[in-house]
Amino acid sequence: MTRFDGRVVLVTGAGSGIGQAIVARMLAEDAQVIAVDISAEGLETTRQRAAEAGHAGRLRTFTVDVSEEAPIAALIADAGLGTASLDVLVNAAGILRSSHTHATSLDLWNQILKTNLTSTFLMTRDCLPALLRSGQGVVVNFSSTSASFAHPYMAAYAATKGGIQSFTHAIAAEYAKQGLRAVAVAPGSIESGMTRNPGIPEDADMSMFMKLLPAIGAGFAGPEVIAGVVAMLASDDGAFVTGTEIRIDGGTHM
Repeated sequence: MTRFDGRVVLVTGAGSGIGQAIVARMLAEDAQVIAVDISAEGLETTRQRAAEAGHAGRLRTFTVDVSEEAPIAALIADAGLGTASLDVLVNAAGILRSSHTHATSLDLWNQILKTNLTSTFLMTRDCLPALLRSGQGVVVNFSSTSASFAHPYMAAYAATKGGIQSFTHAIAAEYAKQGLRAVAVAPGSIESGMTRNPGIPEDADMSMFMKLLPAIGAGFAGPEVIAGVVAMLASDDGAFVTGTEIRIDGGTHM
């Protein structure tokens, strides 16, 4: 498919996991991709993957901490988005840290809030002028099944993901008449670097995790599953979808 031929797509969290898979999918569908991550090493892996697929010519990479204002402002300037149009923004950057709520420090709370929710706000705010210039801009934000269903030891993470869902609804309504769509995806039961080592407390009651298994398939799915849904939502095939969240969890929370 070539649904993104001639379109510019910016993906945060592009150096690993789901973000990296989204970059690969968008490149495969002929997009011009701006890949952003805090890890230069991760972005090099993304670039190598694009080169192996013959897509490196349509990829630009930027090492940026998207939880801070100044680096994002520099990114907008360096990527030429101060005057150019942006068709799709995918806010995939995020972290997962688990702990007992009674043992969660304010520093850890703030780290999770800043990396997940604040980065989504900052990137969206600063990219909105370029997205509105497109006339068909799309924002895809990353929530989680933890925003709507109980996931133990993840109160801070769940709070940020619930905030992202609400933020998505608000901007979808605010900018709909200017041609912008905003959708959140809520992954669950996905195998990625973030879920592989969530830092579950040593004394955790593991029986509470038994309900977090998918109903279909042979286990957790790979990040390519999420990339496919994101591509659909960001393309013209998703043109009538906005102001909502799409759960992608293999029936874990039916």
